Amino acid sequence: MSGKINIVLVTLLVGCGLSLVNAQYQARHLFIELERSQSQARQLDIEWSQLQLDQSTLGKHARIEEIARRDLGMTALTAARTQYLTPEASK
Repeated sequence: MSGKINIVLVTLLVGCGLSLVNAQYQARHLFIELERSQSQARQLDIEWSQLQLDQSTLGKHARIEEIARRDLGMTALTAARTQYLTPEASK
């Protein structure tokens, strides 16, 4: 009778041990995945900050005006070049 109890207890002990090993493996796997995700989040934050800086630099009025003058040959309006349109009076 005590031999059967010992076999059952050993089986339970081995089962618990295997369960513990599996739980530790899963925990390590999830921890590695968490670290990768946090690293990727930090990289995305850095990229987002860089994009915001680029957007503020590219959107400045002085830069836009300089490109319009240089690349498109645009100039500022003067009173001499301004034309006014008036509606004709209907008869």
